[in-house]
Amino acid sequence: MPIPTKAPTPDALQREALCRAAADLDQAEGSGQPYVISQALAQMARCYRGLDAAETAESYLKQALVWGRMTGSVDHTVDLLCELCEAAARVAEQHEAAEDTPGAGHAARERARDHAFEATHLAGRVADPRWEIKVLLRISDVLDRCGDRDDAVSLQTRALRLMSGDLAASLPDVATLPGMAGLADG
Repeated sequence: MPIPTKAPTPDALQREALCRAAADLDQAEGSGQPYVISQALAQMARCYRGLDAAETAESYLKQALVWGRMTGSVDHTVDLLCELCEAAARVAEQHEAAEDTPGAGHAARERARDHAFEATHLAGRVADPRWEIKVLLRISDVLDRCGDRDDAVSLQTRALRLMSGDLAASLPDVATLPGMAGLADG
């Protein structure tokens, strides 16, 4: 009869993922390729985020952003900036919940806002306009968590405008539809 084994805990799975990510980072650093290094650093950050170590995650994301900028990819930079502003917002929430370091939550919120502002500025240059909408809504969520409701609503409005323009562009021109041309003149 087989001996029953315990299923690994979520924490154990996260630690295992962290070990794999660290090995991948070692390999990536050996390659010297900025995009590969940036991705490996971002994966390390995601593992630390999974372990609820927001400050460490933020630190790895900062390093990933440095390497990511070297790639020249606006999309990659925007994605990293979004992750970075989310991480900084999480750091702020953790400091405020712990009430251990006066002002630490404020400083982290300011970092989140700075990253959000830069991501918003670059969002109009991403390759896919539909992804721009998702970026704006993602940043809006972070700004709302930071207490910047007016800026969050402004970004939501911008995203809605883009959605309505995207919807209008995807609709067929009624005049070009067979049997509908007379209705368009109407």
